[in-house]
Amino acid sequence: MKVAIFGRSTIDNTSEHIQFLFHKLNEYKTEILIYEPFYNFIKQKMQINGSIKTFKTHDELVGNVDYMFSIGGDGTFLETLTYVRDSGIPIIGINTGRLGFLANIAKTEINKAIESLLHKKIKIEKRSLITVTSKSKLFGEVNYGLNEITILKKDTSSLITINAYINGDFLNSYFADGLIVATPTGSTAYSLSCGGPLVMPCSQNFIITPIASHNLNVRPLVISDDSIITLKVEGRNSNYLVSLDSRSEVIDSSIELTLKKADFSANLIQLENQNFFNTIRNKLLWGLDKRNY
Repeated sequence: MKVAIFGRSTIDNTSEHIQFLFHKLNEYKTEILIYEPFYNFIKQKMQINGSIKTFKTHDELVGNVDYMFSIGGDGTFLETLTYVRDSGIPIIGINTGRLGFLANIAKTEINKAIESLLHKKIKIEKRSLITVTSKSKLFGEVNYGLNEITILKKDTSSLITINAYINGDFLNSYFADGLIVATPTGSTAYSLSCGGPLVMPCSQNFIITPIASHNLNVRPLVISDDSIITLKVEGRNSNYLVSLDSRSEVIDSSIELTLKKADFSANLIQLENQNFFNTIRNKLLWGLDKRNY
Protein backbone atom coordinates (compact mmCIF):
# COMPACT_ATOMS: atom_id res chain seq x y z
CA MET A 1 0.00 0.00 0.00
CA LYS A 2 1.28 3.48 -0.89
CA VAL A 3 -0.06 6.50 0.98
CA ALA A 4 0.53 10.24 0.98
CA ILE A 5 0.09 12.34 4.13
CA PHE A 6 -0.87 16.01 4.22
CA GLY A 7 -1.05 18.20 7.31
CA ARG A 8 -0.51 21.74 8.49
CA SER A 9 2.30 22.85 10.78
CA THR A 10 0.08 23.11 13.86
CA ILE A 11 -0.29 20.31 16.37
CA ASP A 12 -2.22 20.70 19.63
CA ASN A 13 -1.90 17.64 21.86
CA THR A 14 -2.00 15.27 18.87
CA SER A 15 1.65 14.24 18.60
CA GLU A 16 1.07 10.84 20.13
CA HIS A 17 -1.72 10.06 17.65
CA ILE A 18 0.37 11.12 14.66
CA GLN A 19 3.27 9.07 16.05
CA PHE A 20 0.91 6.08 16.30
CA LEU A 21 -0.24 6.60 12.69
CA PHE A 22 3.35 6.37 11.44
CA HIS A 23 4.02 3.38 13.68
CA LYS A 24 1.06 1.44 12.25
CA LEU A 25 1.88 2.36 8.66
CA ASN A 26 5.48 1.19 9.15
CA GLU A 27 4.25 -1.98 10.83
CA TYR A 28 2.44 -2.89 7.61
CA LYS A 29 5.44 -1.86 5.48
CA THR A 30 3.51 0.98 3.87
CA GLU A 31 5.29 3.29 1.45
CA ILE A 32 4.87 6.81 2.78
CA LEU A 33 5.03 10.15 0.98
CA ILE A 34 4.68 13.20 3.27
CA TYR A 35 4.00 16.83 2.43
CA GLU A 36 7.46 18.34 2.86
CA PRO A 37 6.63 21.38 5.08
CA PHE A 38 4.59 19.10 7.38
CA TYR A 39 7.42 16.56 7.56
CA ASN A 40 9.95 19.25 8.43
CA PHE A 41 7.65 20.39 11.23
CA ILE A 42 6.81 17.04 12.84
CA LYS A 43 10.29 15.51 12.66
CA GLN A 44 11.36 18.03 15.28
CA LYS A 45 8.63 16.81 17.63
CA MET A 46 8.61 13.04 17.21
CA GLN A 47 10.61 10.04 16.10
CA ILE A 48 9.71 8.91 12.59
CA ASN A 49 11.20 5.59 11.55
CA GLY A 50 11.30 3.91 8.17
CA SER A 51 11.95 5.23 4.71
CA ILE A 52 10.19 8.53 4.17
CA LYS A 53 9.82 10.46 0.92
CA THR A 54 8.32 13.92 0.59
CA PHE A 55 6.23 15.82 -1.93
CA LYS A 56 5.44 19.47 -2.57
CA THR A 57 3.27 19.45 -5.69
CA HIS A 58 0.27 17.72 -7.21
CA ASP A 59 2.37 16.20 -9.99
CA GLU A 60 4.46 14.22 -7.49
CA LEU A 61 1.34 12.37 -6.29
CA VAL A 62 -0.20 11.28 -9.58
CA GLY A 63 0.32 7.57 -10.14
CA ASN A 64 2.45 7.23 -7.00
CA VAL A 65 -0.05 6.73 -4.15
CA ASP A 66 -3.16 4.66 -3.43
CA TYR A 67 -4.63 6.84 -0.67
CA MET A 68 -4.20 10.32 0.75
CA PHE A 69 -4.33 10.95 4.51
CA SER A 70 -5.43 14.39 5.67
CA ILE A 71 -4.42 15.09 9.28
CA GLY A 72 -6.27 18.01 10.85
CA GLY A 73 -9.77 19.44 10.64
CA ASP A 74 -12.09 20.17 7.74
CA GLY A 75 -10.01 23.16 6.66
CA THR A 76 -6.98 20.91 6.28
CA PHE A 77 -9.11 18.42 4.35
CA LEU A 78 -10.15 21.12 1.90
CA GLU A 79 -6.52 22.15 1.43
CA THR A 80 -5.60 18.51 0.82
CA LEU A 81 -7.94 18.51 -2.15
CA THR A 82 -5.88 21.24 -3.84
CA TYR A 83 -3.02 18.72 -4.09
CA VAL A 84 -5.15 15.73 -5.09
CA ARG A 85 -7.02 17.75 -7.76
CA ASP A 86 -8.47 15.54 -10.54
CA SER A 87 -6.19 12.55 -9.88
CA GLY A 88 -8.99 10.54 -8.24
CA ILE A 89 -6.81 9.61 -5.25
CA PRO A 90 -9.21 8.71 -2.40
CA ILE A 91 -8.85 10.93 0.69
CA ILE A 92 -9.26 9.80 4.30
CA GLY A 93 -9.51 12.47 7.00
CA ILE A 94 -8.04 11.92 10.47
CA ASN A 95 -9.73 14.51 12.68
CA THR A 96 -7.36 16.37 14.99
CA GLY A 97 -9.50 19.49 14.74
CA ARG A 98 -12.96 20.23 16.08
CA LEU A 99 -16.25 19.29 14.41
CA GLY A 100 -14.98 17.23 11.50
CA PHE A 101 -17.67 16.58 8.88
CA LEU A 102 -15.04 15.80 6.23
CA ALA A 103 -12.20 14.72 8.50
CA ASN A 104 -14.48 12.29 10.26
CA ILE A 105 -12.09 9.57 11.46
CA ALA A 106 -11.48 10.09 15.19
CA LYS A 107 -7.93 10.01 16.53
CA THR A 108 -8.89 6.88 18.47
CA GLU A 109 -9.90 5.12 15.23
CA ILE A 110 -6.54 5.33 13.45
CA ASN A 111 -5.80 1.63 13.87
CA LYS A 112 -9.26 0.69 12.63
CA ALA A 113 -8.90 3.02 9.64
CA ILE A 114 -5.58 1.48 8.56
CA GLU A 115 -6.91 -2.06 9.00
CA SER A 116 -9.95 -1.12 6.92
CA LEU A 117 -7.77 0.25 4.12
CA LEU A 118 -5.58 -2.85 4.08
CA HIS A 119 -8.54 -5.20 3.91
CA LYS A 120 -10.57 -2.98 1.56
CA LYS A 121 -13.35 -2.64 4.13
CA ILE A 122 -14.16 0.89 3.12
CA LYS A 123 -16.65 2.84 1.06
CA ILE A 124 -15.59 5.49 -1.43
CA GLU A 125 -18.09 8.30 -1.90
CA LYS A 126 -17.90 10.49 -4.98
CA ARG A 127 -18.52 14.11 -4.05
CA SER A 128 -19.32 16.77 -6.63
CA LEU A 129 -17.26 19.94 -6.90
CA ILE A 130 -18.16 23.47 -7.96
CA THR A 131 -16.00 25.58 -10.29
CA VAL A 132 -15.75 29.32 -10.85
CA THR A 133 -14.58 30.98 -14.07
CA SER A 134 -14.15 34.63 -14.99
CA LYS A 135 -12.14 36.81 -17.33
CA SER A 136 -9.58 37.35 -14.54
CA LYS A 137 -8.98 33.57 -14.13
CA LEU A 138 -9.62 33.54 -10.39
CA PHE A 139 -7.82 30.84 -8.36
CA GLY A 140 -5.71 29.76 -11.33
CA GLU A 141 -5.63 26.01 -12.02
CA VAL A 142 -7.36 25.20 -8.72
CA ASN A 143 -10.63 27.00 -9.50
CA TYR A 144 -12.88 24.41 -7.88
CA GLY A 145 -14.19 23.77 -4.38
CA LEU A 146 -15.72 20.91 -2.44
CA ASN A 147 -17.84 23.01 -0.10
CA GLU A 148 -18.86 26.36 -1.56
CA ILE A 149 -18.17 29.56 -3.42
CA THR A 150 -19.04 32.72 -1.49
CA ILE A 151 -19.24 36.40 -2.44
CA LEU A 152 -18.83 38.80 0.49
CA LYS A 153 -18.67 42.53 1.06
CA LYS A 154 -15.18 43.87 1.83
CA ASP A 155 -13.96 46.78 3.97
CA THR A 156 -17.43 48.19 4.49
CA SER A 157 -20.52 47.81 6.64
CA SER A 158 -22.78 48.57 3.66
CA LEU A 159 -24.73 45.74 2.05
CA ILE A 160 -23.97 44.69 -1.51
CA THR A 161 -26.25 43.68 -4.37
CA ILE A 162 -25.57 40.37 -6.06
CA ASN A 163 -27.45 39.84 -9.33
CA ALA A 164 -27.94 36.12 -9.94
CA TYR A 165 -28.93 34.31 -13.16
CA ILE A 166 -29.66 30.61 -13.69
CA ASN A 167 -29.00 29.33 -17.22
CA GLY A 168 -29.32 32.91 -18.43
CA ASP A 169 -32.65 33.54 -16.70
CA PHE A 170 -32.75 36.24 -14.02
CA LEU A 171 -33.18 34.77 -10.53
CA ASN A 172 -32.89 37.64 -8.07
CA SER A 173 -30.94 40.66 -6.90
CA TYR A 174 -29.75 39.71 -3.43
CA PHE A 175 -29.31 42.76 -1.17
CA ALA A 176 -27.23 41.23 1.59
CA ASP A 177 -23.82 40.83 3.21
CA GLY A 178 -23.07 38.14 0.64
CA LEU A 179 -24.19 34.99 -1.13
CA ILE A 180 -23.16 31.33 -0.77
CA VAL A 181 -23.44 28.75 -3.54
CA ALA A 182 -22.83 25.38 -1.87
CA THR A 183 -22.51 21.79 -2.99
CA PRO A 184 -24.34 19.04 -1.09
CA THR A 185 -21.09 18.43 0.82
CA GLY A 186 -20.98 22.13 1.71
CA SER A 187 -24.55 22.05 3.00
CA THR A 188 -23.12 21.19 6.45
CA ALA A 189 -20.67 24.12 6.38
CA TYR A 190 -21.12 27.90 5.91
CA SER A 191 -24.50 27.50 4.24
CA LEU A 192 -25.86 25.67 7.29
CA SER A 193 -24.79 28.50 9.62
CA CYS A 194 -26.74 30.94 7.42
CA GLY A 195 -29.95 28.92 7.55
CA GLY A 196 -29.42 26.69 4.53
CA PRO A 197 -30.84 23.15 4.39
CA LEU A 198 -28.94 19.93 5.01
CA VAL A 199 -28.65 17.96 1.77
CA MET A 200 -27.53 14.38 1.19
CA PRO A 201 -24.08 14.21 -0.46
CA CYS A 202 -25.16 12.65 -3.76
CA SER A 203 -28.26 14.78 -4.33
CA GLN A 204 -26.93 16.42 -7.51
CA ASN A 205 -27.78 19.98 -6.62
CA PHE A 206 -26.49 23.37 -5.52
CA ILE A 207 -27.80 25.42 -2.59
CA ILE A 208 -27.99 29.20 -3.01
CA THR A 209 -28.00 30.79 0.45
CA PRO A 210 -28.02 34.55 1.11
CA ILE A 211 -25.96 35.92 4.01
CA ALA A 212 -27.96 38.34 6.19
CA SER A 213 -30.38 39.31 3.44
CA HIS A 214 -32.17 42.63 4.02
CA ASN A 215 -35.30 41.14 2.43
CA LEU A 216 -36.70 38.73 5.01
CA ASN A 217 -38.76 36.92 2.37
CA VAL A 218 -35.63 35.70 0.57
CA ARG A 219 -34.82 32.13 1.51
CA PRO A 220 -32.23 29.53 0.47
CA LEU A 221 -32.92 27.87 -2.87
CA VAL A 222 -31.99 24.37 -4.05
CA ILE A 223 -31.35 23.96 -7.79
CA SER A 224 -30.06 21.21 -10.06
CA ASP A 225 -26.27 20.99 -10.31
CA ASP A 226 -26.45 20.89 -14.11
CA SER A 227 -27.39 24.57 -13.92
CA ILE A 228 -24.99 27.36 -14.86
CA ILE A 229 -25.04 30.22 -12.34
CA THR A 230 -23.92 33.72 -13.27
CA LEU A 231 -23.23 36.32 -10.59
CA LYS A 232 -22.42 40.03 -10.79
CA VAL A 233 -21.90 42.36 -7.83
CA GLU A 234 -22.87 45.98 -7.27
CA GLY A 235 -22.31 48.23 -4.28
CA ARG A 236 -20.82 51.42 -2.88
CA ASN A 237 -17.32 49.92 -2.88
CA SER A 238 -15.57 48.73 -6.00
CA ASN A 239 -13.92 45.66 -4.44
CA TYR A 240 -15.49 42.47 -3.12
CA LEU A 241 -14.28 39.19 -1.70
CA VAL A 242 -14.70 35.83 -3.41
CA SER A 243 -14.07 32.76 -1.26
CA LEU A 244 -13.60 29.24 -2.64
CA ASP A 245 -13.58 26.81 0.29
CA SER A 246 -10.68 28.06 2.43
CA ARG A 247 -9.12 30.34 -0.24
CA SER A 248 -10.10 33.87 -1.16
CA GLU A 249 -9.39 36.58 -3.74
CA VAL A 250 -10.50 40.17 -4.25
CA ILE A 251 -12.53 41.14 -7.32
CA ASP A 252 -13.98 44.39 -8.60
CA SER A 253 -17.48 45.11 -9.86
CA SER A 254 -16.50 44.64 -13.52
CA ILE A 255 -15.93 40.90 -13.04
CA GLU A 256 -18.75 38.48 -13.80
CA LEU A 257 -18.55 35.03 -12.22
CA THR A 258 -19.77 31.81 -13.84
CA LEU A 259 -20.35 28.83 -11.54
CA LYS A 260 -20.99 25.25 -12.58
CA LYS A 261 -20.37 21.65 -11.58
CA ALA A 262 -16.81 20.42 -12.14
CA ASP A 263 -16.23 17.63 -14.65
CA PHE A 264 -14.54 15.44 -12.03
CA SER A 265 -15.34 14.37 -8.46
CA ALA A 266 -13.54 14.08 -5.14
CA ASN A 267 -13.29 10.56 -3.70
CA LEU A 268 -13.88 10.50 0.05
CA ILE A 269 -13.20 7.39 2.11
CA GLN A 270 -15.77 6.27 4.67
CA LEU A 271 -15.39 3.35 7.04
CA GLU A 272 -18.02 0.62 6.81
CA ASN A 273 -19.98 1.87 9.82
CA GLN A 274 -20.08 5.48 8.64
CA ASN A 275 -22.82 7.23 6.69
CA PHE A 276 -24.25 10.72 6.28
CA PHE A 277 -27.03 10.18 8.83
CA ASN A 278 -24.65 8.90 11.51
CA THR A 279 -22.43 11.90 10.89
CA ILE A 280 -25.11 14.58 11.23
CA ARG A 281 -26.59 12.88 14.30
CA ASN A 282 -23.22 12.74 16.03
CA LYS A 283 -21.78 16.07 14.90
CA LEU A 284 -24.97 18.13 15.33
CA LEU A 285 -25.97 16.33 18.54
CA TRP A 286 -29.36 15.24 17.26
CA GLY A 287 -31.37 13.04 19.56
CA LEU A 288 -29.75 14.21 22.81
CA ASP A 289 -33.04 15.46 24.23
CA LYS A 290 -33.39 14.02 27.75
CA ARG A 291 -36.93 12.91 26.88
CA ASN A 292 -35.43 10.27 24.60
CA TYR A 293 -33.84 8.45 27.52
